[in-house]
Amino acid sequence: MTLGENTTTRPPLTRERVFQAALDLADRDGLGALTMRRLGAELGVEAMSIYKHVANKEEILDGIVEVVVGEIEIPGEGAAWKEAMRRRAISAREVLSRHSWAIGLLEARGAKGPIALRYLNAVLGNLRSAGFSIENAVHAFWVLDSFVYGQVIQEASLPIGSSEEVTEATGSIVEQITTDEYPHLLEVGEHALRSEYSVDIEFEFGLDLILDALSPLG
Repeated sequence: MTLGENTTTRPPLTRERVFQAALDLADRDGLGALTMRRLGAELGVEAMSIYKHVANKEEILDGIVEVVVGEIEIPGEGAAWKEAMRRRAISAREVLSRHSWAIGLLEARGAKGPIALRYLNAVLGNLRSAGFSIENAVHAFWVLDSFVYGQVIQEASLPIGSSEEVTEATGSIVEQITTDEYPHLLEVGEHALRSEYSVDIEFEFGLDLILDALSPLG
């Protein structure tokens, strides 16, 4: 036992605990905060103790990719493709909204672990079973992921989140503009104040447009 570590008040260190602590640290402070020293402090151990369970930081990054991907819903066997892709996209948005730092990491690290490989295989398998050609299955996967990633990044950048905050911000804008200067902007602002606006509605509107445009027939 490393000097200063107290194993009586803490569960034993495992790979799973290391990955979960790394995920929690990245969620709270950003991926840039993920260092072995900070991770050790998060776990209540010396950094060197982590190396008994993972080879290096690269293995930790691959591990948290697996954890994130494992939270996304995958199509069940025999599921109708459009509903399966819709549910997957909604689930991916929810997961990546919790871990918005992970988008770049998912693409940079690629699918290396069994969870990520199983995920990719299930999505492509669902599309292929529905009659999509290999080329069109890849197109569908790409465009849906691009839409989800873009939505998550845009939402993370918004200074407002809830419907109440949107209404308040819109009302403030409407008060500052006139019909003569910005007639269309004012029209949209007044519409937003009368209706229930939310990023959820915008996301599902765009998602359904994409799904309706996709077809196994190409």
